[in-house]
Amino acid sequence: MKRSMLRVAAQLGVWVLAACATTVVAADPEAWKSDIPEAPTSLLVRGATLWTSGPQGLLENADMLMENGKIRRIGQGLRAPKGAQVIDAKGLHVTPGLIDAHSHIAVEGSVNETSRTLSPEVRVLDVVDSEDVAIYRQLAGGTTVSHLLHGSANAIGGQNAVIKLRWGLLPEELIFKAAPAGIKFALGENPKKSNTRKPRPNHFPTTRQGIETQLRERFLAATEYRRKWQEYRQGTAAPGTAKPRIDLHLEALVEILEGDRKVHAHSYRADEILMLLRFAQDHGFRISTFQHVLEGYKVADEIAAHGAGASTFSDWWTFKFEVIDAIPFNAALMHQRGVLVSLNSDSAELGRRMNLEAAKAVRYGGLLPQDALKLVTLNPARQLGIESRVGSLEVGKDADFVLWSGSPLSTQSLCLQTWIDGRSYFDRQRDAKDRLNAEAERQALIAKVRALESTEEAGGGR
Repeated sequence: MKRSMLRVAAQLGVWVLAACATTVVAADPEAWKSDIPEAPTSLLVRGATLWTSGPQGLLENADMLMENGKIRRIGQGLRAPKGAQVIDAKGLHVTPGLIDAHSHIAVEGSVNETSRTLSPEVRVLDVVDSEDVAIYRQLAGGTTVSHLLHGSANAIGGQNAVIKLRWGLLPEELIFKAAPAGIKFALGENPKKSNTRKPRPNHFPTTRQGIETQLRERFLAATEYRRKWQEYRQGTAAPGTAKPRIDLHLEALVEILEGDRKVHAHSYRADEILMLLRFAQDHGFRISTFQHVLEGYKVADEIAAHGAGASTFSDWWTFKFEVIDAIPFNAALMHQRGVLVSLNSDSAELGRRMNLEAAKAVRYGGLLPQDALKLVTLNPARQLGIESRVGSLEVGKDADFVLWSGSPLSTQSLCLQTWIDGRSYFDRQRDAKDRLNAEAERQALIAKVRALESTEEAGGGR
């Protein structure tokens, strides 16, 4: 018993030392960046096949020059400035960084505020976990931007966050500050709790019409709240009227009414999609994207006429009853009807393979490869309002790009390097070395524990 206790104590001692080391690192913000190479002032990728996702289309044997984290020139025979880092990419392919338009990485376990039926005041950006290993794993698949959404337990959930996957930096350094504000709506089975084993007593709503009623009540309240503030600020309120109280719940809804916050709506069925289109029209705002939107192909013309985007799954179906009519041709059919379409993961695992999600649109719908790639590059960037910065390889945009061993739409291709803002956040060769170093450190710790055990046994357990 004594030897067992001492063995545990020895192991705890090693863990405490490790914890102390972590604390020291956390105390120094710069230490978080130590394992990521600094961005070179100038970087030239030479001789690659560039999938620009922009006006230049597909470029063979092309060069791309980046300076201070921005793309400066694209062409052939570009000269490297003095001191520039040069990547020989002959025979390799380069794409923009992939963008996941619907993700819950870095906020796992805290995406649903189930204590309330409406929670527009809560903010995802306040709980971003920059140490979630899913960030690094998705970098290894070429993803550079993720749209982090609140869950779908509420008809109106929380405020979303767009992040760049800057692994190793602090949470606030991941936030893509140029991205317009967004919020999550949800329709269908999730907010009405039809799949909950133990529904909450007196929960409202429990029907689809209840969801619509709830939305209308809240937006009427927000309209009245905005009117009171406008009268107060303009001095037109009745004499003696007190200053209105700030209500963070209604503030978020007023931002929607004024066009300052994009609505991203979890949806599946055609009838509920049409309901929300009518609702938005009644209140004078536009739905930015329908998320999942698995029956979007049925109402693609209406979605396009409204000006909404659609961010769908490639081939998810039958995981619950309301998706029974889902088909893998959904993305292509909506695209052909003029809808701005993207593909999303909604999964930490699929977020590692967004390129292959795009490839499925070639198989299911016959999209051209370049158009298919846009489903995970330029199109989600446009949906999120960040297309001036990311989503395509164009002069002036951020140097977010991925180096592939072959065509990005091939199952045989590997992501070799992932760069964000002209800085290497994933390198397959560096990763292999890091794995060896991590294993060596692990073995050293095991040896230390065993040495402490031997010392304890030699001392007779004292």
